[in-house]
This record gives sequence, structure tokens and C-alpha cells, in this order.
Amino acid sequence: MTTPANRRGYETPFLTAVSIMAYRQVKRFLRMRARIVMALIQPLVWMLFFGLGWSSTLRGPMARQVLGGLSYLEFLAPGVAMMTVFGTSFFAGASVVWDREFGFLKEVLVAPASRKAIILGRALGDSLVAIAQGLVTFAIACALAGHVNLVGLPLLVAAMFLTALAHTSLGIAIGSLVTSMEAFQLIVNLISMPTIFLSGTVFPLKMAPEWMKSLSMLIPLTYGVDAARSATFGGALIPLWLDMAVLSALVLALVLLSAKAFERATLA
Repeated sequence: MTTPANRRGYETPFLTAVSIMAYRQVKRFLRMRARIVMALIQPLVWMLFFGLGWSSTLRGPMARQVLGGLSYLEFLAPGVAMMTVFGTSFFAGASVVWDREFGFLKEVLVAPASRKAIILGRALGDSLVAIAQGLVTFAIACALAGHVNLVGLPLLVAAMFLTALAHTSLGIAIGSLVTSMEAFQLIVNLISMPTIFLSGTVFPLKMAPEWMKSLSMLIPLTYGVDAARSATFGGALIPLWLDMAVLSALVLALVLLSAKAFERATLA
């Protein structure tokens, strides 16, 4: 019989396990056509109904000053793109709950592979999915917003990657600790709405009260949105290098957290 002790002699190489799990997460997403369609519809809803609606109100010299010299559509475009990245990556933790309920997690836990490699592969695969959806969203949003700094696109992708990896890791940590999909959805919904509105995604933080600004600095998405906006349109609140440094530190901390939580995951 294969046991944890004698499996160590032929454990799957770390990078191989990472790539297999990443491929599995991407392939799983591509089979869910409803999610792909919703990824295209959601940004249109935000940009058409929310963006175009508010852009007629938030205009003029004073509004541009509050928005960092941008029109509201220019302000909203990177915010909506990063909102898509956040939503996709954070909800990715649900796959851990699903795998537990349908028995796949049992196969993963007894596989001859490091759990750290498995969880990193999951996080990377789900992050790639989130980046792809974010870029599609950004392209749609920019078609409505107009001018965009194409030179900043590599920085935008980097910001998306760090934001996706941070929230994927957080979602996996939560999914590893809860035992039902209902509990996971409750926690995600409880966190998601305040995160979106406190991160400067759809409303500028410049005119927010001090307590709200302080609270927003504790949210990883704040730095992702600010970095994306700085790279593509300008009008950021925080220097770009500081946004990226904070995101990198948060990614390291949250990846370690998710690995620890997943290692303690049970089949209960």
C-alpha cells in the first residue's frame, strides 16, 4: 500500500506539480462558458450604465481636479478592469470547497506532490484566468473611455498579476478553512462589496473622509487599482513603485497564508 512515507521517494517535481495544477484551473475555466460570457457582459454593464450615467454629472474643472485630471470614464476604466480581476481571483477559492464536496480534494491530498506546489499551481492558474478576463474588460472599457497610455500596458499586466495572486491566495485560504459553499459565499460577499467601494474603484478617494482613506490603505485592491490607473491614464494617489512594492509584500504574505491553510485542510 502507498503511504505518505514511501511516496516521498518518487514525489512529483515541484515545478511539474505547479504547472499541472495551473493547467487544470485554466482548463476548468474554459469549460465554463457561462463564466466567459459573464466576463464580457459585466464590464459593459458597469461602463454603459454606471460610467456613461455618471460621466454626464462628474464633469467640469472641479470634477477633473477630484478625479486627478481624468474624465470619469478614464477614471473608471482601470477600476472596472481591476474589479474584474478581483472578483474572478477572490471567488477562485470556491474551487477548493467544490473539490472537497466532489471528492477531488481527497485525490489531491494523497497525491505524491508537495501541497505547497499544488496550492501555488492553483493560485497561478486562477490568476492567469483573472488576468485574461481583466485584459478583456480593460479593452472594452478603453473603447468607451478613449485615450490610453499603451506604454504602461506591461505595468498594468504586472499590477493585475500581483492583485490576482494576492486575492486568489486569500480566497484559497478561506476556501481551505470553511466546509460549505454557503459559508464561503457568505464570507466572500461580506468582504467584496466594502472592498470594491473602499479601494477607489468607482469613486475617488481624494475627497473621502480620513477614516475611510486610512481603511482603504489596508485593502490590497486599493494598490492594484491605483497602480493600474497610474500606468494607463495617470491621476494616481500613490507613487507607482510604492503600489507595486506593497502588492509584492502582500502577495508573499498571502501565498504563505494560503499554503499554511491548505496544508491544514481536512475532508470534513
